[in-house]
Amino acid sequence: MKEPPNAIETGRLEDTMSRYDDIIDLPHYEPKHKRMTMENRAAQFAPFAALTGHGAAIAETARLTDNMTELSTDEQLRLSRILNYAYEKHIQVTLTYFLPDTRKAGGKYENASGIIKKIDETDRILTLSNGPTILIDLIHDIKLTPNY
Repeated sequence: MKEPPNAIETGRLEDTMSRYDDIIDLPHYEPKHKRMTMENRAAQFAPFAALTGHGAAIAETARLTDNMTELSTDEQLRLSRILNYAYEKHIQVTLTYFLPDTRKAGGKYENASGIIKKIDETDRILTLSNGPTILIDLIHDIKLTPNY
């Protein structure tokens, strides 16, 4: 004679529930420790950055810099004359100069405007009235700004 199928095989709910009749009415278990908040529980599954700083290194490598263009001797003489003229006459200038990058080869071109306050021929440094100091050898272009 054939045995009756068990509850797992039939999948009937009544058969499964009858197996737990002895514990179904017991009170819900409360652990000794305080329950974890939902925020802390979610933090367990936050992404983990195994390579810290890797994203910053990639961004730094991808950052573009310009190369400094070398001026001809004639162009350097022209800039020197304009600098001296602007310094003697206290004319406002707009300088385009190369700013070397501190982290990698190259740099970028920047502009600064003001009246030339001081020219140090020994250290080849120019100081504008509003504060910036610029290496004379890094100046790429000078534009005189008329005083109105």
